[in-house]
Amino acid sequence: MSDPIGSWRLCRALPAVASIGWALVVTSAQAQTAPPFAQLYNDTREAPRQVELDAEIDRAEGMALQARSRPNPTVSVMTENVAGQSPYRGFDRSENTLQLNQAIEIGGKRSSRIAAGKAGVAAAQARTRDGRLAYAYDLAMAYGAAEIADRRIELAEEEVDEASGDMRAVQALVQAGKEARLRALQVETGVYALRSLVDAAKAERVGAYARLAALAGAEAGFSSLAEPLLPRFEASTGYGPIDPLETAPYLAAQAEREAARQRVSAARRQANPDVTVSVGVRRLEIDKANAFIAGVSVPLPLFDRNRGNVNAAAADLRAAEARNAGMLLNVKAEIAASLALNEAADARIAAADRTLRTAEEAYRLARIAYEAGKSPLLELLAARHEVGVARGVILDAAAARLESRARLARLEGTTITGEPVQ
Repeated sequence: MSDPIGSWRLCRALPAVASIGWALVVTSAQAQTAPPFAQLYNDTREAPRQVELDAEIDRAEGMALQARSRPNPTVSVMTENVAGQSPYRGFDRSENTLQLNQAIEIGGKRSSRIAAGKAGVAAAQARTRDGRLAYAYDLAMAYGAAEIADRRIELAEEEVDEASGDMRAVQALVQAGKEARLRALQVETGVYALRSLVDAAKAERVGAYARLAALAGAEAGFSSLAEPLLPRFEASTGYGPIDPLETAPYLAAQAEREAARQRVSAARRQANPDVTVSVGVRRLEIDKANAFIAGVSVPLPLFDRNRGNVNAAAADLRAAEARNAGMLLNVKAEIAASLALNEAADARIAAADRTLRTAEEAYRLARIAYEAGKSPLLELLAARHEVGVARGVILDAAAARLESRARLARLEGTTITGEPVQ
């Protein structure tokens, strides 16, 4: 006997299923398999975020190179005593001067500028390492999200299969006259609801893989993973210790503080006046003779003593010192939280495994009891629901452990798979 309600629901679901399936087919035709995480990270040197980090170092190195430059000399040509009143109407009494001027930096201006440039390069390198660790963390989370999306589809499909089995058992009892038709409709409604969850999980999978490809800089995109990441993690008896003074965020803040200190020194020395040495030759037309000239000029620091720049640099230094102190506190808190979260994640996984085994055994017994007519349908549906919930809890626990491992790896200065990040 056909069910008009079930047929109508199936017809409503077919367009959505077809559209999602077509999107997956088109994407898969252009996409590729993502390599194992360690290889993927090594292959992302040309990813936009990695290129941006490299450019930060190049910028600092360029500024350090410029800091070594000396002032350029100037050449001047001057003619005097011409185009005036008699006897200076022509050029017979003119004095023509060719002069070379060279500014000489004194008081350690150039050396302090060079030191500030070197400190800027060191700070950029420290920031870049911290940025690479942040990128490795984000890439690991995106890789794990894609794997979790695959797992959610598997779990949803398993629930559909189990619900379909329950529906066949109920239909058999309905045909035998041992169960009301209403019970079959209830189970059938649940099956359609679970199928819609499969479609939603597939849509989320498309987004997860798209985000992974975007982060990795892969224009072709990814459609699958060459190696799962979640099974790599096992429970450990202890984590750490981690020295907060050796973590990338603290080292970056420390390098920023040193760069700010060098900028203060450079700003103070910038107030020292430059000495300009001049040498040249002068042609005296009236005497038909040449003469050498020489001179020294020094500006008087009456108005501009670079006080504004010194105050600004000193304020930057105070801010950098505060950030450095705050970063140390934050890193210590992050280490404590990360170690606790990793231990809690391991305990959560173990508890979720035990819960799943119990739920599966309860569902098996409920199925046997229902088919024997010794248990109502509601108990069977509740037992199956608990199995689905337990599976979801395990997956959520695995996702939490992935995040805690990624945070721990970032603090240790490595990728989630243990490769050091430079």
